[in-house]
Amino acid sequence: MQLDFKEIFTAFMILFAVIDIIGNIPIVIDLRKKFGHIESGKASIIAGIILIIFLFIGQNILSLIGIDINSFAVAGAFILFFIAIEMTLGITLYKNDESSSMTATVFPLAFPLIAGPGSLTTLLSLRAEYAVENIIVAVLMNVVVIFIVLKTSSKIERFLGPSGINIIRKIFGVILLAIAVKLFAANIKTLFELV
Repeated sequence: MQLDFKEIFTAFMILFAVIDIIGNIPIVIDLRKKFGHIESGKASIIAGIILIIFLFIGQNILSLIGIDINSFAVAGAFILFFIAIEMTLGITLYKNDESSSMTATVFPLAFPLIAGPGSLTTLLSLRAEYAVENIIVAVLMNVVVIFIVLKTSSKIERFLGPSGINIIRKIFGVILLAIAVKLFAANIKTLFELV
């Protein structure tokens, strides 16, 4: 096993940009308000496990159940779209009957927000270019960053204040909406080409 620091750094930066945990702070704060408590450590670990498992068996799982990567990405685009609508319009579409913080820790925080279709499809394309061990190190580095951001999200909220959070929430809602549209457009085009 030979670790290549250039590969690790590149894979880390690509995943960091796709996961966009800094941009997801308003969503994390919103989930904390809805459910009271989010388990940062658990959310980070679950997201890390999903990412690493998908790195090894993602393509096989999707092929086994007859879903191609493009259909998977389109489904993820819909989820991102509805989260973005909630953020920009200030409405609630996702209601949790149990009001459980554990449920919120796993869904929608660990999946699909952190380990979402964007990061999962990115992993499959990274695997084609980089050594698996370097990608794993990059994933673990991202998990550490995610944990730090999730753990300090309340401090960030206090620093920004309610109006600051509201402004950032709407800005990132629009950005998330754009990402959802881009993800949808890129993959729906490929799906129509396959038909």
